[in-house]
Amino acid sequence: MSQNPKASPNLPWIPRLLMTFLAFLVDLTRRPNITVNRRLFNLFDFKAPASKKPINGVATSDIKVDPSRNLWFRLYTPETYGGRGGACMPVVLYFHGGGFCYLAANSFSFDRYCRRLARELRAVIVSVNYRLAPEHRHPCQREDGVDVLKFIDKTNIENLPAYANLKQCFIAGDSAGGNLAHQAFLPQGSNRDHPATNIFGPNSVDISGLSFPATMVVVGGFDPLQDWQRRYYEGLKKSGKEAYLIEYPNCGHSFYAHTQIPESSLLIEEMKNFIRLQSAYQ
Repeated sequence: MSQNPKASPNLPWIPRLLMTFLAFLVDLTRRPNITVNRRLFNLFDFKAPASKKPINGVATSDIKVDPSRNLWFRLYTPETYGGRGGACMPVVLYFHGGGFCYLAANSFSFDRYCRRLARELRAVIVSVNYRLAPEHRHPCQREDGVDVLKFIDKTNIENLPAYANLKQCFIAGDSAGGNLAHQAFLPQGSNRDHPATNIFGPNSVDISGLSFPATMVVVGGFDPLQDWQRRYYEGLKKSGKEAYLIEYPNCGHSFYAHTQIPESSLLIEEMKNFIRLQSAYQ
């Protein structure tokens, strides 16, 4: 168990206020039977519209994959002035957080974060609007992600720019989305040792023989899930996989979404370096 003498990280007041309000809203809308009062939550989950006209150098569009299950993704395309250009801009498939039960690809906070990733990483971002639990259980979320990947690979997408290099494709996620970047979420009747959550636990699948991509694991020193995150990194290393552990001792859960926290900019630089390194191998 990790030890930290302080009770909470030293945060600027804006991200502290936002995190406190979100925690309150989740508690308010979570019913005793572990369902979600979505009508109430959506009153406060402000959505950002797509904008084909670039805002701060990034244009966005929403692409439908399967309307029958409301499967779509938001595409973030940075302008090509300076830096990367031509057919060499990597593509990042992104899964948003929210405990598998909350928020969406067009939620304001995730839209702002993905715009920042597209602008500063000089990458095309594909943010998946996957189905939410508990109405849709495992493996729905994983299937949605796989189907978006297949759609991008096989479909001539009108708004996908010619400079997007699908041979340099990365999968990323924060919080619950980080789990989805690896696979999925629990079916009914499972416990925390299901391989979808305890990936290297007693019921896990041996991945040592699989062709598994290089992985960067980010841990905040005040994140309540930090021990699980470190075990994931250690499991990858023990399985013989290329893995990198990035730690920020003074940060909590989802710190990277807040520009006021200095470590969020440091993480962007780490991501740039990771993309450059892996793209050099391709």
